[in-house]
Amino acid sequence: MSVAAGSAHVEHERFLESGTLPTGVRGLVADSWVRSLAAGVDVDRREAPLALDRAELSDYRSAHPLSQVFPLLYDVLGRAAEECDSLMAVGDSEGRLLWVCGRPGVLRQAEGINFAEGTAWDETQAGTNAPGTALRLDAPVQISSAEHFRRAVQPWSCAAAPIHDPVTQSVLGVVDVTGTDAIAGPQTMAMVRAAARMAEAELGRILAVSGRTRLWSPPAERLCRVQALGRPDCQVELGNQTLRLSPRHSELMVLLADHPQGMSGDQLAIELYADDVNTSTVRAEMTRLRGLLGDDVLPSRPYRLQVAPDCDWLTVSGLIEAGRVGEAIRAYQGPLLPHSDAPGVVARRERLERDLRGAVFASDQLDLMVAWTRSRWGAADVEMWQRQAGLLPGSSPLLPLVHAEVRRLNRELGV
Repeated sequence: MSVAAGSAHVEHERFLESGTLPTGVRGLVADSWVRSLAAGVDVDRREAPLALDRAELSDYRSAHPLSQVFPLLYDVLGRAAEECDSLMAVGDSEGRLLWVCGRPGVLRQAEGINFAEGTAWDETQAGTNAPGTALRLDAPVQISSAEHFRRAVQPWSCAAAPIHDPVTQSVLGVVDVTGTDAIAGPQTMAMVRAAARMAEAELGRILAVSGRTRLWSPPAERLCRVQALGRPDCQVELGNQTLRLSPRHSELMVLLADHPQGMSGDQLAIELYADDVNTSTVRAEMTRLRGLLGDDVLPSRPYRLQVAPDCDWLTVSGLIEAGRVGEAIRAYQGPLLPHSDAPGVVARRERLERDLRGAVFASDQLDLMVAWTRSRWGAADVEMWQRQAGLLPGSSPLLPLVHAEVRRLNRELGV
């Protein structure tokens, strides 16, 4: 381990133990560690999550604009990476790896951290790493060994640069070289940066020859409003159309709205069914849902909503995070799909209710507590009733009623 790497390792462990901002590492690395920690990335998680299964990956990357320049990237950078016992990876704008090239032995080593095709390497899921951080900053980035956030990735070093649409300048994806400390030098960064610029130039040339003005046409923006609080199903307002979804399609809508980056069939199956189920069952449900919403709203590779939905449960969550508890409790129409037993929906329902209840309890505002205990979902909350009793003045006419309700609930609970 080099002196610089050793210093980064010490700073990394100190940061995790104390939570204080690291001072002995580069600023972009320190900032990325903070973002990774805030996103809840597990520093000890060994493998990056799978975002696209094999079937989804094949269709998705063949339609992706970077498929037109992947052969060029492999020729100018991938071969050189292989000769250095390193890997070249190309990912999309969400940090999902679409191609990973290298010698078989090195590919097998990388599988130990799931640096493989179809996996997610954006900062929010994989922590500090060159592809994810380059996308986050929209700039070329080099990350060496202990500068990585997750410990399992620290034996590796990497350099990455974003690739832009030559017309809109939006980020299309990222190209990366990953290997040992031997690649942690300025020459690697220069090669990666040059490869990204060559890919952009080639995309521009392809556009000019084809006579088209855009690499692809994004779907038109459509208003999508979803209501699922206190309801057995989702009501979806899509443009001038109002749909009432089936219970299963409602569960899928909730999961997709909470995953704007998209979900694979396997991910949906885990969050939708308590027991193991074949992903073909999920595909059949998604086909039916796509028939209702339209291909332009719900594509299949990956499964994701192409419109930004305005969801009542996400609105409540945002109000809680902003400290606007009064508005949150007024917007809360009840538990999220209260009859659903889908694991992913149950987890979101319980988390939202727990967050709102905790915010009301901590507010010390009697009007909010009264609103909570007068609701169907808060009427049996004995702790909230007791909190009201402690805050009400002795002369309040409500105090005897609150005490009576506390005694009644305690009798029912056997206290």
